[in-house]
Amino acid sequence: MNNDDSKNFIQGAIKRPGALTAKAKKVGESPMEFAQEHRETPGTTGKESRFALMLRGLAGKRKKS
Repeated sequence: MNNDDSKNFIQGAIKRPGALTAKAKKVGESPMEFAQEHRETPGTTGKESRFALMLRGLAGKRKKS
């Protein structure tokens, strides 16, 4: 694994970029509101929501340090 891969591994984990945002926009919500409401939903939408919330948590921890 070279240095570029280790710095950008999260981008590789995102399978469908923009999918959650498109779903949220369709129902007139922000992506985080949509993710909060659907975090317990089974299937792809729930998985995308949980992943988005996890990434938001990582960003928050990073900004505090």
